[in-house]
Amino acid sequence: MSATALPTLTTKELSTDQEVRWCPGCGDYSILAQMEKALTTVGLPREKMAFVSGIGCSSRFPYYMNTYGFHTIHGRAPTFATGLRLANPELQVWVVTGDGDGLSIGGNHLLHVLRRNVDLKVLLFNNEIYGLTKGQYSPTSRVGTKTKTSPTGSVESPLRPLTFAIAAEATFVARTIDVDVQHLVAMLQRAAAHKGVAFLEIYQNCKIFNDGVFEYATDKSMKADHVLYLEHGKPLIFGKDRNKGIRLNGLTPEVVEIGKDCGIDDLLIHDEKADEPTHAMLLSRMMNPDFPEVVGVLRAVQKPTYDEQMDKLVAEAVGKKGPGTIEDLFKAEDVWTVE
Repeated sequence: MSATALPTLTTKELSTDQEVRWCPGCGDYSILAQMEKALTTVGLPREKMAFVSGIGCSSRFPYYMNTYGFHTIHGRAPTFATGLRLANPELQVWVVTGDGDGLSIGGNHLLHVLRRNVDLKVLLFNNEIYGLTKGQYSPTSRVGTKTKTSPTGSVESPLRPLTFAIAAEATFVARTIDVDVQHLVAMLQRAAAHKGVAFLEIYQNCKIFNDGVFEYATDKSMKADHVLYLEHGKPLIFGKDRNKGIRLNGLTPEVVEIGKDCGIDDLLIHDEKADEPTHAMLLSRMMNPDFPEVVGVLRAVQKPTYDEQMDKLVAEAVGKKGPGTIEDLFKAEDVWTVE
């Protein structure tokens, strides 16, 4: 008997007839295009995929993917997605959110999806601004960011999405950039393949309200000295001449020059599969201009998923007490008749 061929899709089949309505030059266009490319390789039919979003520019995403889609309410996409995943475990469920939607009003919901290890794929578009509501500072805006709601510059310490995810014990944590298309596709494919919660931060340029905030990570003339591409099992090396690296001084990372300050063997080796997330946490806190910012997979470990454990609990309960009925459920506790 021959093996059953996996379903194949084209990018055209994944596109809808809806007019894509983002500002010209928005990084969301690239993310949408690369998502369509990535999904042609996962071997699932469209009816086995669903996109769930909250509120914001990124949350238009379900309209533009020819799959199941739910445009829900501000910050609550993780909650809807959890219910959807538990109700239909055959679905691959993607959560599309932004730094405002996901980390401000939705921070509590996102936190619990990550710690529970629900089998969801979470894409967080980070442009460090509220774009849909016309340019207020967001939880990830840098100190000094001048906006309509911080005219003299934000004084708040920014929330770091990768640090947030790792602290919540997310089993897959990665970062990529909207215009680094090949890397973006690869990270989307890695997220799709992960069993458990997958958190992918995407640096996304807001052309209108925060243009160029990630220029150090996208401009070809300076990118090599400010971005470090993570590779599992390899030393942390970066720089235009590949002569810089990251060494640990105790538990403190430091930038060193290879051949002058140390040898390659002295550099930190990246281990995305380490169950202990300490090194991943250190990488998540490396910020420009003092350090290069990491892109790639910081953490990819396997742990029991929330949905698997819930299915097991339900199966055990049914095995002991039978399937039950709604009427039995209503009468399970104290009931009384009102006359």
